[in-house]
Amino acid sequence: MKRLSLILLLIISVASYAQQTPYERSNKKETTTYSEAIKFYEGLAKNHPKQAKLFTYGSTDFGKPLHLLVLSKNSIFDPVALRKSDKRILLINNGIHPGEPEGIDASMMFARDLLKNNSLPENVVICIIPIYNIDGSHNRTGTSRANQNGPIAYGFRGNSKNYDLNRDFIKTDSKNSQAFQQIFNTWQPEIFVDTHTSNGADYQYTMTLIPTQKDKLNPILSSYLTKTLVPDLYSQMKGKGFELIPYVNSINETPDAGITGYIESPRYSTGYAALHNSIGFMPETHMLKDFDKRVESTYKLLNTYKDIMVRDAKIIGENKRKADEFTANQKDFPLDWKLNRSVVDSIEFKGYAAKYKPSEVSGIDRLYYDRSEPYTKKIKYWDKFEPSLTVTKPIAYVIPKAWDKVIALLKLNNVKMQQLVSDTKLDLETYY
Repeated sequence: MKRLSLILLLIISVASYAQQTPYERSNKKETTTYSEAIKFYEGLAKNHPKQAKLFTYGSTDFGKPLHLLVLSKNSIFDPVALRKSDKRILLINNGIHPGEPEGIDASMMFARDLLKNNSLPENVVICIIPIYNIDGSHNRTGTSRANQNGPIAYGFRGNSKNYDLNRDFIKTDSKNSQAFQQIFNTWQPEIFVDTHTSNGADYQYTMTLIPTQKDKLNPILSSYLTKTLVPDLYSQMKGKGFELIPYVNSINETPDAGITGYIESPRYSTGYAALHNSIGFMPETHMLKDFDKRVESTYKLLNTYKDIMVRDAKIIGENKRKADEFTANQKDFPLDWKLNRSVVDSIEFKGYAAKYKPSEVSGIDRLYYDRSEPYTKKIKYWDKFEPSLTVTKPIAYVIPKAWDKVIALLKLNNVKMQQLVSDTKLDLETYY
């Protein structure tokens, strides 16, 4: 009997160990490699075939496809059928900058725990891109982000062509972006999250947040974002031990002079998402905080997005439908934005005293933050942006046939086009 009990205990222990992520097995010191991440998600899909499915899309500059794990409580993995059954879609992208890996590890635990605890929501389907910049994730060192507090080794920001993939969404020079657009237009998420790590100033927060800039978002979505979604994210995350602050985009050298909102154009993932009336977020953990706390805060934030989407599923779906109708009838479209510095708010900010001391390298005074002198005070916050360039929607755009890449990208984004079948003379306007 004792022998049987020991065997059962050993089996349980092995199974429990197998469910752990490489991050957990390393005592929270290491981040997962690409091959480990894909193997882990393959295991989840194999062990939970009714609720998890691993898809592949297109190719990347590394020659491998993008993977997408889909978690569906009701075993529906067809995006068209999901929309017909009124399900909401949460899309999470990780590792676009593989040196900022918290989301990679947090998403693995997030997916595992939802499946293990049988706690997938009925009305929200969760889609996870394990690692977006596959080639950058293979270029592992521990030195490319010199001041970052863990993990031991991590990937590199650029891909194999040295592209910053989070500047490539509207122009799509990379195959990664093509595969992403296929995913995005197939699943059409209402909320999109792209996980990151910040650097720069020192302050007391572990997590900062960049939501889609409210003034360039569809007004229906902007109202929900500013009045409900962001306040609830802040409130719930504070209750979970991780108080949020807007991304620390300092207007001068140090944040106590004030910070501004971040205008993410469509070359960024969240700016691209906004073009599709999807509310986007870039959570940016603080690189100087312990790696395990950065992962924990990301894990809790992902759960918070899920919980709010479950609660507000009907509202979020209706807002998306109305926003799409609004866009279909919209006549004028802003193409560029500028910060209105005459409109300023104030927010409470928890930082550290900024001081200067001689550099050990150059002898010239350098900035540092004194953690022995924390402060809490009001700082200025500029977050009002106005259109600086607006165009009126024409009847149509004429695209020269030689611009085959542009035509292919428009097709990828489901833009309706009609080919001219014969030579035609037209009076046209141009702008650039």
